[in-house]
Amino acid sequence: MSDTTRRNPMLMMGKSAAITFYLTFALFPLYWLLKIALTPDRLIFTEGTNLAPSEITFSNFTSVLFKTDFLSYFGNSLIVSLGTAAVTTVIAAGAGYAFSRFHFSGKKIIIAVMLITQMFPLLMIIAPIYKIIASFGLLNSLSSLIIVYTAFNIPFATFLMQSFFDGIPRDLEEAAMMDGCTRFQALRKVVIPLTLPGLGATLGFVFTAAWSELLFALMLISKNDTMTFPVGLLTFVSKFSVDWGQMMAAGVLALIPSCLFFIFIQRYLVQGLTSGAVKG
Repeated sequence: MSDTTRRNPMLMMGKSAAITFYLTFALFPLYWLLKIALTPDRLIFTEGTNLAPSEITFSNFTSVLFKTDFLSYFGNSLIVSLGTAAVTTVIAAGAGYAFSRFHFSGKKIIIAVMLITQMFPLLMIIAPIYKIIASFGLLNSLSSLIIVYTAFNIPFATFLMQSFFDGIPRDLEEAAMMDGCTRFQALRKVVIPLTLPGLGATLGFVFTAAWSELLFALMLISKNDTMTFPVGLLTFVSKFSVDWGQMMAAGVLALIPSCLFFIFIQRYLVQGLTSGAVKG
């Protein structure tokens, strides 16, 4: 905290109020999600505007877990999201390193093409992608979603990783190679530890993007046993009604993997800031 802030209590109070307002604004939708999930069905509409329900029930959670196909949708989304995150991060790390360290013919053209692919609206390319996936016989398979999600996430993930590689001095690699390391060994022992924050950020971005994606999952998957979680949420919507309690309960449960995933990669983010440096 700066000396100016210490000397000015009003400024400190203003910053605290701003942070409190932001946290309230950001977390209130999550609180409302949990509130509806814990509210009995008969009270959802009569007490819809109350900040807290007069009764609390866990029947919505038990119904979602044991009376629906939620666990199947949950598992399918985990497979797709983890598979997409792993494949995309490996490819993006290699491409980002190549763009950062090497100069080759056609480099600017490749970068331009990757940027252009991010400009097309998804609705414009969903039909061609559907035909391509269908021609390979991959409809209603989780592999089709991994392929599509990987293709769409690689450009951004590559530029993200390139920015991290650009921030690592080349002198570190050169010093390692002068000590007898090959380029691959220098990459593995020096560069990769320093880019763990970038790898963690890329994994987190791609995982959340794949976990919450709906359009391609809705178009490429029609069988119940291969539906992902976002598509599975639509099963709580019938022709004449919406089961808000179970839908909100499923939404709360869907937050668990993302939270656990970021808790897992957090230690690698911290590790990447403190490891991999060359001793002086």
